[in-house]
Amino acid sequence: MHNIHRIGYRFAFALVMLFCANLTYAEQPQVQVIVNNNVNVTTLSESSVRWIFSMRQTTWQDGSAIKVYVLSKQTPAHQHFCKNVLSMFPYQLERMWNKLAYSGLGEKPILVSDSQEMLNMISQEPGAIGYVFSTSLPPGAHAVRIVKEG
Repeated sequence: MHNIHRIGYRFAFALVMLFCANLTYAEQPQVQVIVNNNVNVTTLSESSVRWIFSMRQTTWQDGSAIKVYVLSKQTPAHQHFCKNVLSMFPYQLERMWNKLAYSGLGEKPILVSDSQEMLNMISQEPGAIGYVFSTSLPPGAHAVRIVKEG
């Protein structure tokens, strides 16, 4: 009988932990990929987002230049973006940028200090793309839906 109670308590504890984990996940804000309004894109595939933010795709479909803006690697938004949107760690993305920049084959993205500066730059710079946790976007910018592949 003692083992049955122990199993019951463990099961109840596991259910409570699972419920709490789901609550904390649901409460986390979702990062949005945003672009300047002159970018005629409403959806991007996961691989396209990876190519753009790893600085391998440098132009939009119409041939205009892509200007990539990122937050500091220490910010929760950047870490969340890397892990959940790009499916990589921030240090992996940084290595890609360094390799391109140091080899002379590309440039690093433009670093902004905070989400407000990100919103300002995206809304003002033609061809700009970035990401934020914000739900309200300024005029001049719109969110892009990321399409899951496979």
